[in-house]
Amino acid sequence: MNKIKKYIGAGMLGVLILSGSCTKDFQEINTNPNTVLAATPEALLGPALHDIVSRNQDRAMRIGNELMQYHVTTSDSREFHRYFIRPSEPDYMWRNWYLQLTNIRDIYTNAENTRQPGYKTFKGISLVLDVWVSSMLTDMFGDVPYFEAAKGKEKIIQPKFDTQQAIYEDLFKKLEEANVLFKEDQASLPAGRISMIPDAIRTLDPLFSGETLKWRKFGNSLYLRLLMRVSGKSVTNAPAKIAEIAVTNKANYPIMAGNEDSAILRFTTALPYVSAFNGDRDFDFNGDKGYTEFFINNLNAWDDPRLPKWSTQASGVYAGIPSGYRAGQVPERQSTLLPALKDEPLLGNIMNYGELQFILAEAALKGYITGSPEDFYNNGITAAITFWIPDYANIATHLQKEEIKWNASGTFDQQMEQIFLQKYYTLFFTDFQAWHEYRRTRHPVLPVGQGLLNDGKMPSRFTYPVNVQSLNAANYREAVNRMGGDDLNVKVWWNTAD
Repeated sequence: MNKIKKYIGAGMLGVLILSGSCTKDFQEINTNPNTVLAATPEALLGPALHDIVSRNQDRAMRIGNELMQYHVTTSDSREFHRYFIRPSEPDYMWRNWYLQLTNIRDIYTNAENTRQPGYKTFKGISLVLDVWVSSMLTDMFGDVPYFEAAKGKEKIIQPKFDTQQAIYEDLFKKLEEANVLFKEDQASLPAGRISMIPDAIRTLDPLFSGETLKWRKFGNSLYLRLLMRVSGKSVTNAPAKIAEIAVTNKANYPIMAGNEDSAILRFTTALPYVSAFNGDRDFDFNGDKGYTEFFINNLNAWDDPRLPKWSTQASGVYAGIPSGYRAGQVPERQSTLLPALKDEPLLGNIMNYGELQFILAEAALKGYITGSPEDFYNNGITAAITFWIPDYANIATHLQKEEIKWNASGTFDQQMEQIFLQKYYTLFFTDFQAWHEYRRTRHPVLPVGQGLLNDGKMPSRFTYPVNVQSLNAANYREAVNRMGGDDLNVKVWWNTAD
């Protein structure tokens, strides 16, 4: 069916292009006065969110989790864990992120045009989601179409590629605008209301039910994620902005204050908000993969209470297998993904409170903000565990375990490793965030498999889709020349790690 839709869409595009000279007065003659000309903002929101999150889930399972050694395939021909990414792989995320980016930007335009109650909140929602999707695109590929992207209606079908620096500068402008829009709607709220959005419309927001303040907290928390990502580039002045948001002007930039503020598309077992894995048989879900030694061994060492929420046992114990094994030497699978994860609501995670606390721990460690790195670190662990087990009663004891306790006398690198090892588990199934953070920091330190390809180097980006190379050739070549090649090992602009 998807292929049929694609072919119909391509055919219709061809018809429209070829018949351009025959459309004079077509719109006026064929407009139905009894229908709306554009989808309302709330009608676009849920489908766009679900499509993005479920596809992120799918590719986290297929690629991201393998690169970052959450689990590893037992199919010898699939080699992401060996750092081999076929040229056809990038098309899936590129195509679908850009498709939904069009819908997301339409939310802003349609909210402005309709001016219904809560329209400023919807404009803010559009900006936050635009930043989220655009950041995933540029973080994966580097320079990408941005300012001219999603403008097919304006007949821009070969958009130019923008530099990652220019993109990030505009992402931050959008987050500033979103914060102001949310603030203005909050200031207009009648007593006792949580949003200007009517109740009938709020039900169409599957993330925060139209709660303006929660959207505002998400936008500003996302701001901190992205500021930290580019903090190695002095031209961004990111450390100062991090301090403004988190410390010196925090009243103007509310951020997540607990797990209840986390941005999660909570999957159900009934349409429309089902997981990408909802229809899988148990074998389809985990029959050709198992958890890695790295993933399981740390959890075993910590006696982590999340293990039974995530993993099956093998012969009565939790055990993993090596990642990056040599071709032809497939290990025997041990612990696997728990089948209940197929419909787990928390696998719809976009950004959670635990991640935010680890961002603040890194910021404190680097001196960007005041406060104790240890406190933020402990808050992050607490949030990460209670995210999965809300009634967990032994968190104080857990934090004092020798393998977990903050190493106050450790080196900077040792303390970074502590933060990022815990953050790694907090990012479980969160699109490609663990991979982005590893490229930026080289933490956590991953075991080196004996069968790694690509000279044993973790890929620094994805190559551009093959069809982009042919259909937008001139702009593609300009971007490639500027970046230094279209190669897995070409670093994106923010990547300053050795």
